Amino acid sequence: MTDSKIAKVRLGADGPEVGAQGLGCMGMSFAYGPTDADEARATLERALELGVTLFDTADAYGQGENERFLSPFFKAHRDELVIATKFALSIPPDNPTTRVVRNDAPYIRQAVEASLKRLDVDVIDLYYMHRRDVKIPIEETVGVMSELVREGKVKHLGLSEVTGGELRAAQAVHPITAVQSEWSLFSRDIEAGVVPTAGELGVALVPYSPLGRGFLTGSFANADTDLTATDFRRQQPRFTGDNAAVNAALLEPVREIAGAHGASLGQIALAWVQRQAASYGVAAVPIPGTRRRGRVEENAAATRIVLGDEEMALLEPIASKVAGERYADMSFSSAGRE
Repeated sequence: MTDSKIAKVRLGADGPEVGAQGLGCMGMSFAYGPTDADEARATLERALELGVTLFDTADAYGQGENERFLSPFFKAHRDELVIATKFALSIPPDNPTTRVVRNDAPYIRQAVEASLKRLDVDVIDLYYMHRRDVKIPIEETVGVMSELVREGKVKHLGLSEVTGGELRAAQAVHPITAVQSEWSLFSRDIEAGVVPTAGELGVALVPYSPLGRGFLTGSFANADTDLTATDFRRQQPRFTGDNAAVNAALLEPVREIAGAHGASLGQIALAWVQRQAASYGVAAVPIPGTRRRGRVEENAAATRIVLGDEEMALLEPIASKVAGERYADMSFSSAGRE
């Protein structure tokens, strides 16, 4: 691994220029079991050294704890990085284990003020609608978000898990800088609508879970036996029971290509996202999540791997053979509406 910085990509037509790979920060304090806070902080610093400048969080990650954890790092490097956070997953006080999707104006305004306070910043660089409340017209939600831009609380707008049609409707109200959705060798449903629409409109893609929540790295084979009791991947159908065994076998062509490149499985999975996005003519900045310096170095190095046509053809059938949905409740994704 060299210390040369990764290339840069512009988010959307008028968005910020960022490193060609970002960092998903959720797992540093939430969802993936016990964490080493000192190592996570060192990972943030190492990522920035490598040219990673898009750092992704959300108010729902640990009921705001993830934003608080990241705040000192963001303040120390405010002019060097792009802060992305999200609203929409409300946590009812009487039932803290559930999430309720809210896109209404009062909630959005409450959420942005709370995020600004936790992050301890004056403005959020990229503010996403985390999930879609179908009871509220997306034009209305984006209209409220655009007011936050005019008020100087937010610089750029993003959407997460929307369909191509929803993206088009949103873009008609206010320029959308980026769409964040799951996109990986295992999850390609967004190619049906949102990816080509984003390419047409000049909107960037920010693929989350490009490593299949770690499964594509080969770091675990069955969530039931390999992960801690508090790891939320134990609740996801693809990683448990018979599905896990089926999906683990799908990694063989990834191993073959990794061997040819002298690379890891995860690096090939990330290189696939880069090449796939290029085939659609869209700018894409994947945000693999990690809390270890070695992993962020490995992931950043993947930006220099270019897969050939034959390798892409070998990987092409994988997604169609995956067993299990990406969420136990697919209403939290765009796939059921596309």
